[in-house]
Amino acid sequence: MQIIESPETYDVIVVGSGAGGGMASKILAESGLNVAVVEAGPMFDPTNDDQRTQLRWPWESPRRGAGTVRTFGDFDSAYGGWEIEGEPYTRKDGTEFDWFRSRMLGGRTNHWGRISLRFGPRDFKRKDTDGLGSNWPIGYEDVAPYYDKVDKLIGIFGTKENFPNEPNGYFLPPPKPRLHELYYIDAARKAKIPAIPSRLSILTKKINNERGVCFYCRQCSRACMVHADFSAGTCLIFPTQKAGKSLKVFTNAMVREVITNDEGKATGVSYINKDDRREYSIRGKIVVLAASACSTARILLNSKTSQFSNGMGNGSGLVGKYLHDSTGASRAAMVPAMFNRKMYNEDGVGGMHVYTPWWLDNNKLDFPRGYHMEIWGGMGMPSYGFGFNVSDLNEQFGGTVGGYGTKLREDVKKYYGAIVGISGRGESVPQLDNYCEIDPELVDEYGIPVLRFHYKWTEYERAQAKHMHNTFEQIFEAMGAQPLGEKPGKDQDHGLLAPGRIIHEVGTTRMGDDPAKSVVNKFQQLHEVDNVFVVDGGPFVSQADKNPTWTILALAWRTSDYIIDQLNKQNI
Repeated sequence: MQIIESPETYDVIVVGSGAGGGMASKILAESGLNVAVVEAGPMFDPTNDDQRTQLRWPWESPRRGAGTVRTFGDFDSAYGGWEIEGEPYTRKDGTEFDWFRSRMLGGRTNHWGRISLRFGPRDFKRKDTDGLGSNWPIGYEDVAPYYDKVDKLIGIFGTKENFPNEPNGYFLPPPKPRLHELYYIDAARKAKIPAIPSRLSILTKKINNERGVCFYCRQCSRACMVHADFSAGTCLIFPTQKAGKSLKVFTNAMVREVITNDEGKATGVSYINKDDRREYSIRGKIVVLAASACSTARILLNSKTSQFSNGMGNGSGLVGKYLHDSTGASRAAMVPAMFNRKMYNEDGVGGMHVYTPWWLDNNKLDFPRGYHMEIWGGMGMPSYGFGFNVSDLNEQFGGTVGGYGTKLREDVKKYYGAIVGISGRGESVPQLDNYCEIDPELVDEYGIPVLRFHYKWTEYERAQAKHMHNTFEQIFEAMGAQPLGEKPGKDQDHGLLAPGRIIHEVGTTRMGDDPAKSVVNKFQQLHEVDNVFVVDGGPFVSQADKNPTWTILALAWRTSDYIIDQLNKQNI
């Protein structure tokens, strides 16, 4: 097949436009470098009325907002999901791993929960605490200055709590708790469990002239047309282009591989244009991979040459290895004290106003790593299938089963807004045997070999999920709430969701000082190819009991500063 070469050579090619790619492209372009961003999906701008889903009425969708073509419903802004037509992946040995991909400018940052937590000092050195896994080659002190920069650039609300492993940041005022969250706070305190304002990257106060302030429509998953919440496109890429920096975006460009010369240096990337199905190449002096942990591993493993027979940067054999996702389990309950509650607008931000950070000592428990708890519930705009079966609730709470007309409306109003849900999100221990690799037989519709996954939870994660559910019930009891459904038992892995379902997968290009035991160094630079860097979640040595996005952003900024420094010193 003829590869159509671009006439221009860029200083930097960034593959992927999500958190890491967006941050790297901004910092590098602002330094004066000529940057090309290669994105596998289309352009996306929530201010474009053809793409806008925010403030759409339920009847503007075929099924009142329920999913027809999008995993999280028709009004969710994500273009993609766990299954994408023409882009398969496979599993082996009983694996249940589900791989979420978001094909659009800004990637997953268009629809995520905006939970923006720093890793703490202990999170970078977990082996020192429990003897499991590996320590990062860097510590909190290395990343803290970049967390500070990200806080100030993007904006995050929260409060300073002075917890030892839940670092403070530069916070905007948090929104007030909603009614169901007030019930949670009271119950958690009775159970001696902390409940504090959540930390979300949503503007509750103006920070610049480019972005608006949250107007509390509770629709952050639809992407914000006033750019009050963080998305890589609206907050990083668009402002950089508007400022006149040299930043060109190639959309609908599915990268096949990194191209190298006879010396093994990267010289660019090749991609399939989804519009005409032809293969193109872009030349670049430096390649920054930010396609997501698994997509970056796929690109590296498919980048085979005489120098890299097992894939680029894979001399250690660890590209794709140590894949791990956050654990996840949830439970919901009805609060009788909130039955027949007064109806009013309590929308707030599109996420939790309150959460619980990890508060216990794992040395006293039967699992080694912790979890945080996310709170949900209350009222929101009803849509198709908006949350409960009235007959089932009447049966549980002593009402009349069945009904229609006025009786049905009264029952719906009785229960509406009286639900409280708790979701645990925890840290798993990275395992060498959890990995992705290239399937030896299958290609996607663009002719690119696809990934095959091998992943199984350990007893550590199952014990953690069991503890989550015991804690949920402890809080529900203190709240006077009645749990819905049965608590999952051992036969259901204690409600532990399949790996990949929390969409926090990291670790496939792990960071380390020893090239024999890692893929990139402490600046996320390939040990084997010094002009290739990885700035997504791939380099994570461990996940922590926090969401990874804020750390991806901070490390991408740190890596970008390193690239600029090395270029100035003519080292790359």
